[in-house]
Amino acid sequence: MDVFEKCRAYTQADEFRAQGLFPYFRELQSRQDTEVIMEGQRRIMLGSNNYLGLTVNEEIIAAGVEAMQRYGTGCSGSRLLNGTLVLHQVFEREMADFLGKEDVVTFPSGFQSNLGAIAALVGRDDYVVCDRENHASIYDGCKLSYGKLLRYRHGDMADLERRLQSVPAEAGCLVVTDGVFSMGGDIANLPEICRLAKQYGARVMVDDAHGFGVLGEGGRGTASHFGLSEQVDLCMGTFSKSLASLGGYVAGDAKVIDFIRCTSRPYIFAAAIPPASIAAATAALRYLRAHPELPERLAQNAQYMRSALKAQNIAIIDAETPIIPIYTYDPIKTLQIQKEIYERGVYVNATLPPACAPGECLLRCSLMATHTHALLDEAVAVIADVLHRFGL
Repeated sequence: MDVFEKCRAYTQADEFRAQGLFPYFRELQSRQDTEVIMEGQRRIMLGSNNYLGLTVNEEIIAAGVEAMQRYGTGCSGSRLLNGTLVLHQVFEREMADFLGKEDVVTFPSGFQSNLGAIAALVGRDDYVVCDRENHASIYDGCKLSYGKLLRYRHGDMADLERRLQSVPAEAGCLVVTDGVFSMGGDIANLPEICRLAKQYGARVMVDDAHGFGVLGEGGRGTASHFGLSEQVDLCMGTFSKSLASLGGYVAGDAKVIDFIRCTSRPYIFAAAIPPASIAAATAALRYLRAHPELPERLAQNAQYMRSALKAQNIAIIDAETPIIPIYTYDPIKTLQIQKEIYERGVYVNATLPPACAPGECLLRCSLMATHTHALLDEAVAVIADVLHRFGL
């Protein structure tokens, strides 16, 4: 059989396009902000992970421009060889200090950070235990490793304990969880995860892509939120959300981080983060450190919009994060609703399988610290009107 046969047999995207319902790859023609120009029209942006609104911060833009002028457009090599700039080392030291960890290693993306760390640490005789709703990058990191993957039901600590009980006493074990789950916006039960991991001799890694800049003291993330920074062994994060750039990092004990640097294939064989991106991330980290009120403002906006949606009798999951899922269940209905909301000037993300379970399709709204209440009121009015006309 021709290896390309599966490509010709795949018709779902074409079917959605034929119905005018394909919601992806919309062309953005402005900066990533609370309001954008997308496909020629003004839209309120409720689909971005720009949680602190820093992609348009002039200090951070200037830092990226200055770095490109000084160091050029790229590093043209891996960190292992010719690609390490002083900028990378500065960021790693400052992020380690911010998180209270001994060291940090950076990767070209958040996805690669999970891929590289898990694949390096989980060996042939080791086990990795995952929440079923963990990000795809965690699962791909598990596939790339030689260890055995065990999954537990989402947020089910009794099921997690059963999985840990099945791990041989002589085997190494890493429990990996999202801090804030990207679809539901709920927060991992980190206190119980850490307790069980300690009881069964496992280590804990938290994917804080959606927790950094959002939760914890000054935006330090999920471990800080629960006062568990010392009990979480590894914290992973990304630049592409609260740090308004592109790249990723893993923070932990110095010996562990050095092992990842020296053995992780996705790290060793990838080009280094470009100068502008690492400089922008460093500037964003410094800005966050100087403005701890930003995560507080984000939390206030999340509470405001959640209250506004509930006042319109829209069912949402109770949580405290800026990720607000609105369940629409059926794929076609989800696309129809998203299209009408989009045409009326509000951008939200349509989430279909495999990003969610079958029958649990949703509209994923995400907020920024820089949204005004007036913009949120305008968006909620549109969303509520469309949902009600669809019987939701």
